[in-house]
Amino acid sequence: MKKIFILFSILSFTAFVACKKEEKAPVTTPSPSPTPAGGSVNLEFANMVGNQPLVFNTGYKVMGGDSFRVTKFNYYITNVKLIKDDNSIYSEPNSYHLLEHSNPASTLINLANVPTGSYKSVSFQLGVDSALNVSGAKPGDLDPINGMFWSWNSGYIMLKFEGSSPVSTASNKGLVFHVGGFSGVNKVQRTITINLGSTTANVNNSTPKIKVSADAMDLFVAPNAISFATLNTVHMPGTNAKLIADNYANMFSLISVTN
Repeated sequence: MKKIFILFSILSFTAFVACKKEEKAPVTTPSPSPTPAGGSVNLEFANMVGNQPLVFNTGYKVMGGDSFRVTKFNYYITNVKLIKDDNSIYSEPNSYHLLEHSNPASTLINLANVPTGSYKSVSFQLGVDSALNVSGAKPGDLDPINGMFWSWNSGYIMLKFEGSSPVSTASNKGLVFHVGGFSGVNKVQRTITINLGSTTANVNNSTPKIKVSADAMDLFVAPNAISFATLNTVHMPGTNAKLIADNYANMFSLISVTN
């Protein structure tokens, strides 16, 4: 009996050790990385003529030059970026916005999911990048139905200004500036960077507002002074479109930052 008991004990211990070896280590699910806190930034464009708000069919005068009225003012703001104090950059995804003066809601761009921090400047492009100009029709603000696309030239109109001036030699004294051209020597996209100065946009579960002026008068002032008697119509890429593009590179300035 003693031998049988010892043999049974050995067999039981061996079975116990074998079972322990087959047990799997518990599976540990890693904790998800915490989502960094952040908020939104509102980027608002105030269309102006000099120091006055732009009002359609109101008479204005270029400083020391021609008088004019405005009936249409549209432009594309794309590739919006916010630059932090530490020079890191937030880039808005799918950043394409058609601003139409006739639609005030379109002049306010909400930048969502902006990481927490203090931002010292904002950068954006006036115009639509080359890749989208050649990639076919797009929806939303890039839809050709918005009237900002040349089907004959397969390219976007980056800015559309229409109005009238007494000195224009065009039909009905009209002013028609449809500025496009997306590549090579005819490229009219322009990148603008606006420094926010001492008042940074502070994002911390909050929504600061950066308000920017877009001065339509600057289309015709500098660096290229435009006389409506000699240049009143632009509707294709080329030298004249680039004159206006070089001017609208200076069209934007900071009004205020509100935290």
